Amino acid sequence: MDKPTLLLLGATGQVGQYLHRTLQPVGTVAAPGRERANLEAPATLRAVVRDVEPSIIVNAAAYTAVDDAEEEAERAHAINAVAPGVLAEEARRLGAWLVHYSTDYVFDGTHDRLYTEDDPVAPVNVYGETKAAGEAAVQAAGGRFVTLRTSWVYSPYRSNFLRTMLRLAETHDTLRVVNDQYGSPTWAGWIAEATTSIVQQLAADDPTEKRGVYHLCSQGCTSWHGFAEAIMDAFDLAVAVQPIPTRDYPTPAARPAHTAMTSAKAKARFGCSIPSWRTQLAACAAAMRDAPTKI
Repeated sequence: MDKPTLLLLGATGQVGQYLHRTLQPVGTVAAPGRERANLEAPATLRAVVRDVEPSIIVNAAAYTAVDDAEEEAERAHAINAVAPGVLAEEARRLGAWLVHYSTDYVFDGTHDRLYTEDDPVAPVNVYGETKAAGEAAVQAAGGRFVTLRTSWVYSPYRSNFLRTMLRLAETHDTLRVVNDQYGSPTWAGWIAEATTSIVQQLAADDPTEKRGVYHLCSQGCTSWHGFAEAIMDAFDLAVAVQPIPTRDYPTPAARPAHTAMTSAKAKARFGCSIPSWRTQLAACAAAMRDAPTKI
């Protein structure tokens, strides 16, 4: 059986940089840059898909600056809502699969239990609204899709909470971090590995119906404060982390208070192993020690 052709968008992002490596054994990977595949220009996306003719599209590109989205709502909507819909339409035309990423921020955070895929979306900020709109556009296209909602993604690459904490730890003895927002910190490297396993199954023409929305995040949850403390421990940093309430750290965009999700559906349907968030952090820290990255 010939290896499938895969189209990867967002190959320079947190998850994308890992995916560009992990997908190589699965098939022929085309990973065009922004100059060729501009998520703010739908015509370029259609042109790339029609040129590559992939059997699977993996969209790891997104507008993820939560606070900036409040001022750049139009741009965030173009990238997070319109572009995924265009990719889904092109995937349907080809009979291809679209693997697309979404976020826990599509929820309002009012539950004190783990969110499931059946819970209604109710975003509290522009970023969440645009990601929810993207989910709806992908589904409305009527093709074959797998939407993967992730949570509190971090890696050695780009801008994220882990990198911010490590950078601040270089110049501070004490950090003040919010302790009343809860979620599931998830390592981009694990997301890429799990996604690759999913892509392999989609490429195998498994007759099982796998179309739909799935949660793909670490097991368990913590607060930003708890995550920060765990980061200091994982990297052997003697920096105190002081807990503060959200009201003491105002931001342009509102944050949902509790968006921890269960990935039981992805485990049952695709056989994904779901490590705890602490296990994922330890794996990320070990990988960073083996291959240091400038923070």
